[in-house]
Amino acid sequence: MSTQIFYVSTLYGTATLAAALDAGCFAPADRRLLVIANNALTPETTPSVDEMEGFARLRHRFDDVVSWNAAIAPYHPGAWEPRPDDVLLWERYLRLLWGIGDDAVELAVESVQVNPALSLAQMFAGAPVHVYADGLMSYGPTRNKIDPLVGTRVVRLLHLDLVPGLRPLLLTEFGVRPEAVPTEAFLKVLGELADETPAPQAAGPGPALLLGQYLSALNLLTADEEEELHVSMVRGAVERGHREIVFKPHPTAPARYSRALEDEAARVGVELTVVEAPVLAEVLYQRSRPALVVGCFSTGLFTASALYGLPVARVGTETLLERLAPFQNSNRIPLTLTDALLPALDAPTAAAETGYGVQELVRTVGFVMQPQIHPGLRPEAEAFLAAHPTALRYFKRARLTSLGLPGGVPQRLAFVPRNRTARRVARRVRQLRRLVAR
Repeated sequence: MSTQIFYVSTLYGTATLAAALDAGCFAPADRRLLVIANNALTPETTPSVDEMEGFARLRHRFDDVVSWNAAIAPYHPGAWEPRPDDVLLWERYLRLLWGIGDDAVELAVESVQVNPALSLAQMFAGAPVHVYADGLMSYGPTRNKIDPLVGTRVVRLLHLDLVPGLRPLLLTEFGVRPEAVPTEAFLKVLGELADETPAPQAAGPGPALLLGQYLSALNLLTADEEEELHVSMVRGAVERGHREIVFKPHPTAPARYSRALEDEAARVGVELTVVEAPVLAEVLYQRSRPALVVGCFSTGLFTASALYGLPVARVGTETLLERLAPFQNSNRIPLTLTDALLPALDAPTAAAETGYGVQELVRTVGFVMQPQIHPGLRPEAEAFLAAHPTALRYFKRARLTSLGLPGGVPQRLAFVPRNRTARRVARRVRQLRRLVAR
């Protein structure tokens, strides 16, 4: 007997797996088990994947559905992992709890470098692992080193073709081959969700759709700054001539964000609709056909553009490129792709020509993020940075200096960042600049 275990934490990921199954990306198995984890900060108050609108249309692809949260209660899925000495006991426990018995097991997980996916891979130590990626992070490097006992078992990386022609870096240190989930199969699954999910239906020309991400929860912005970012989306959409606006907040975002937008919409005299139901942005694309989709660096911008052919615009990427820390933060590749490929809300409707390819940029950013994981990319990164000084906006000078790459502080001046007097003078200069600016 064989059992395939599919781990999910989002409805988007579940739809990705459903599309992969429909397209025949997985071999037949005697049993398919869907393991759902609710990774929200407070899972007790946040709907799980199987409680979301539309899940019922995906459920029939799996024989059984079980809860990871229930299996490890009272621990939180994002914070708990088994002790090394207990891994074998946990495998026996899960086989008994989920009725797996002595079946041969295959795993399909997202984000294998972190828990809960990593814990599952460690518990079922003999199982081959299929990794699926439901967003832009698959194009970047693995965020940290993975135990070879896990990494060498990864068979392939399933991903959506959100940036046509761009080859993912994720898990390439283990020679993992990427495989795109057929777009047609994914769109078909999303069509099923749209039929099942109650969502606003446009009566006339489509509205401008604003995508919230709850960046303050990731410590990328303060709550006030994120609120102002959303307000700037409304202003930018109005300047583009849109009089009907739909805001889709992140499911766990505070209600104050919606209230601030309502106040701004009333001030500028436009109609605002806040989508309160936990639905996928792609459902809104199909039901309302937005005239414009606006966001920061949401994957939804790329599904709108690449899969639905909708106009898109970005806001706030310049600020986040400056603030995102540490440099190896896994959001850097999605942020870089959004800034490099999509037009700004206050700019013309096409991204500017750069003179270099997106694959070159991503591989260079990937090396600077994880030089120990991808040391073989150094010559390519050096050549790119030397030939394209305009791309330096995607890099931190201190990071380039520490790696001895073009664009960093010259070697003869490398002592300056470590010199206490030099740092004191630099701080004084910055203070004076701020005083003059006032």
